[in-house]
Amino acid sequence: MADTNFVYLTKERLVELEKELQDLKTNGRKEIAQKIAEARAHGDLSENAEYDAAKEEQGLFELKISKLENILSRVRIIDPAQFPEDQVHILSEVKIKNLKTSKIFQYTLVSAEEADFQSGKISVTSPVGQGLIGKKAGERVKVNAPAGILEFEILSIK
Repeated sequence: MADTNFVYLTKERLVELEKELQDLKTNGRKEIAQKIAEARAHGDLSENAEYDAAKEEQGLFELKISKLENILSRVRIIDPAQFPEDQVHILSEVKIKNLKTSKIFQYTLVSAEEADFQSGKISVTSPVGQGLIGKKAGERVKVNAPAGILEFEILSIK
């Protein structure tokens, strides 16, 4: 599952990315073209900072479109039903306890493209994610994280 050539997404996330790409290609490109046209109307392009800024914005915008297209070209849809329920896998909701601090955390394991720590979504390729994959409830896990070695107990898996 950790094949770096593929991007594993849920069906819902795939639909979100496709909509975003479509919006960027239609509305976003129109807005950029309009900014360039307005800047061009201000006269001499060799000394027109507004024109230079609009062209730079266009380059960054096209790069974003290219990155999205690259991700979408490598997508593999994942279905949680294809994984064993008693083991941690991508899309698992895992409740863990830090054995040193006794703090309890709840995370959903997702692909790197979907990771959002603020929302409790961690990547399966992160140190904690890698340490949890394949484990069962009740197991203790040592994770070599940037902050040092962390020890967790898996309390539950959904």
